[in-house]
Amino acid sequence: MKNSAPKKVGGWHVLRTYWDYSLKYPWYFAAFILGNIGVELSQLALPLFLRQFFNGIAGGIQSADVIYGLQITIGLVVVAGIAEWVSRRTMSRSASIYQPYVMQQLQVDAFQHVTRHSYSFFANNFAGSLTHKISRFSRAYENIVDLIVMNFMPTALYVCGAVIILMLHNLVLGIILGIWTLCFIAFQVWFAKHLSPLRRERADADTKLTGAVSDTISNHTTVQLFSGTKHEGKQLKKVSDVWVTKTHTLWLFENNIWGILGLMMIGINAVLLYGALIYWQQGLLTVGDFVLIQSYLLGTFSRVTNISRQLRGFNDSISDASEMLTILDTPHEVADVLGAKAIRMTDGSISFKKVDFYFHKKKPVLSRFSLAIDSHQKVALVGPSGAGKSTITKLLLRFYDTKSGSISIDGQDITEVTQDSLRDAIAYVPQEPVLFHRSLMDNIRYGRRNASDKEVKEAAKQAHCEEFISHLPEGYNTLVGERGIKLSGGERQRVAIARAILKNAPILVLDEATSSLDSESESLIQDALNTLMQGKTVIVIAHRLSTIMKMDRIVVVEGGAVVADGTHDELLTQGGLYHKLWSIQAGGFIVDEEEDTEA
Repeated sequence: MKNSAPKKVGGWHVLRTYWDYSLKYPWYFAAFILGNIGVELSQLALPLFLRQFFNGIAGGIQSADVIYGLQITIGLVVVAGIAEWVSRRTMSRSASIYQPYVMQQLQVDAFQHVTRHSYSFFANNFAGSLTHKISRFSRAYENIVDLIVMNFMPTALYVCGAVIILMLHNLVLGIILGIWTLCFIAFQVWFAKHLSPLRRERADADTKLTGAVSDTISNHTTVQLFSGTKHEGKQLKKVSDVWVTKTHTLWLFENNIWGILGLMMIGINAVLLYGALIYWQQGLLTVGDFVLIQSYLLGTFSRVTNISRQLRGFNDSISDASEMLTILDTPHEVADVLGAKAIRMTDGSISFKKVDFYFHKKKPVLSRFSLAIDSHQKVALVGPSGAGKSTITKLLLRFYDTKSGSISIDGQDITEVTQDSLRDAIAYVPQEPVLFHRSLMDNIRYGRRNASDKEVKEAAKQAHCEEFISHLPEGYNTLVGERGIKLSGGERQRVAIARAILKNAPILVLDEATSSLDSESESLIQDALNTLMQGKTVIVIAHRLSTIMKMDRIVVVEGGAVVADGTHDELLTQGGLYHKLWSIQAGGFIVDEEEDTEA
């Protein structure tokens, strides 16, 4: 199933989004911008004061008035320096205060939006990729805002100011600097545009190189078993040769371009100085004007030299942000209807009415599926793999929405109640539980997050978690590793069962809940589950038919439809699929279990 995701958003959408978030802190954001403007205005004013100072010295007159004028000029230089210092402190302090909050809000909003996407969304997107997109979304804000406010805007302000001031002192030299600056920036934009394909090719080669290394390392056991170290080294060499070629091409192109840019800077410096010399000979420029020209020229150089790199960083950040905004603009496939209310649980009856569901239209999973489960009834769903059993429970939990038909609990259509309240009413134990990389206490408490330590431990005892927790050095405070990797499959499943026991919801769904347990552990867990099932509506999915013999009803599902319904004994007398499945299993482990019991 695919999400009807919009096309990737453009740069203006990214800028509007970041602008809106920035305005949540208007005073700090304004101080950040004004601080940057203050820095540039101070740096524009300084060469004017220096021009006046050097003109005074060059005059060779040391009268009291001249000395006093020079002292005033020194004072103005100090004032300009203090103004720049204050502006820079205002800029950096305001950014330090408000930007972390904006980045935090971006990350939280993106996280909350992503986590409310449907089950199919996560089935079609890698968790690691989503994590990186959320992280890059907040970091891109800092990069983009800093580049605009601290680089692009100051550069435009300073260069325009320098050109205008220079034109006021000498029109020709000011025009020359302005034209050169435009050509220099245009060349860098062209440079950045033609550099992008080379960077993409190198990035692709880098990705393939990383993938080749990762693939080999993740299969290191196979490599060792088949003595493939040298072979893998040769394969890696082939991939890395491509990376080396792409890297050489990129770096050589960059070196050539930077050489041209260097020559352009040498050229404009020589032209302006030579032009100034001619005007000085004509008595149209002073020594102070030379200082003014050189100061503005060096200031312009320092600001426009890295335009191409800044543009590349800007475009990269826009790209990073647009990936996340594309997801944020993707409507939730399963969403609460307007005005949805919390579900009202009374007796826990469940009804499926003519439900159709498919991932692909040509291959339906459920077709006109109907099933009524009475209050406190314990129903088992059995059938071959792919029959649609797990899909039935996922539809009940609204991980997916039906294509047609309806599902109701206590007479309430589940599409008309909030998803949170629906799932609060259902305890679900999956076949392969996944745990947080947190303590055992936190993982079990997730079933009811306001539960006391005593209640958590009681649930753990009922699920027979104490047997292995008591042997762990840190007990309930033991971290279980990513996805619970430090625990065995059976231990993870017992933790999931403890979580369901603690939740104590009126509806219980067990999807092969004891499949990872050995016979002894399963016997212990069955006792806990029997206690847990009391007074609840229960749906059990099981391939091991010996675990469901005592269910109130056994519903046989095949091809997305109910083909048989009854007790264990009734279904055996009817023949059909259930009798076939029972006969296959009775010839194997069920007989063995009976022999073990007799022994």
